[in-house]
Amino acid sequence: MADVSVSDIAFGRAAPGICVRDIQKAHDFYAGRLGFRKVFENGDPVGFMVLKKDRAEIHLSLKPDHKASTVNVMHLFVSDAAALYAICENAGIRIIKRLTDKAYGQRAFVFADPDGNRIDVGERLP
Repeated sequence: MADVSVSDIAFGRAAPGICVRDIQKAHDFYAGRLGFRKVFENGDPVGFMVLKKDRAEIHLSLKPDHKASTVNVMHLFVSDAAALYAICENAGIRIIKRLTDKAYGQRAFVFADPDGNRIDVGERLP
């Protein structure tokens, strides 16, 4: 192979892998509450699923003994963090960190999915 450096390779979007105890329950949450749609699944029973909404993509992996971490597993950029925050509150989704404007130029909050996975939501401020 010719001399190739990492600077010669274009990287695309990265999609987080999220472990869940019940893949159908996770699907119902991300699809029903956040508007994602399933674009791929694998296994019988299903053990892996890809969900998409606009440019965001999530890879769910079934792990029946999964225990949630205290760190965020995904950072999700949205066009209106305040609106999504209100939707999450109205739906009874567990909010970990309330909506605030951060010094680093984002309006952000953190919520937990049904498995306790922490999702950090951010909107870039002008």
